Amino acid sequence: QVQLVESGGGLVQAGGSLTLSCAASGLTLSSIIMGWFRQAPGQERKFVSSITWSGGSTSYAGSVKGRFTISRDNAKNTVYLQMNRLEPEDTAIYYCAARQSISVTWSWGQGIQVTVSS
Repeated sequence: QVQLVESGGGLVQAGGSLTLSCAASGLTLSSIIMGWFRQAPGQERKFVSSITWSGGSTSYAGSVKGRFTISRDNAKNTVYLQMNRLEPEDTAIYYCAARQSISVTWSWGQGIQVTVSS
C-alpha cells in the first residue's frame, strides 16, 4: 500500500522560502515518478514539479521554474520541494504524488497547507 506523508508547510512572508518533504513507502521506488501538485481555493489541482526516482530527471511548471527545486534522497525514500522567492500566488494546499513510470494513475498524499502573506 502506497503511503506518502508530507511535511514542512506553513506560513511565510512573500519573498521567503519553505521546503516541503514527502516520505514515501510501499512503492518500488526505482521505477516511479514522484511529483508535487497544488490546489488553491476554488481552483483545480495543478502540476508543480516532478522527478524520476531512478535518473533524477526533473520537470517544472512554468510558474515555478527558477524558484522551486525538486530533489530526492534515496537513502531516506524522501522527495523535497525547495521553494524560494515565494509569492502570494503560491498559496495552496500542496500534494505529494507518485506513480509507476508505465502508469498514468497518481497516488496522493494527504496534502499540506502553504500560505504566503503579502
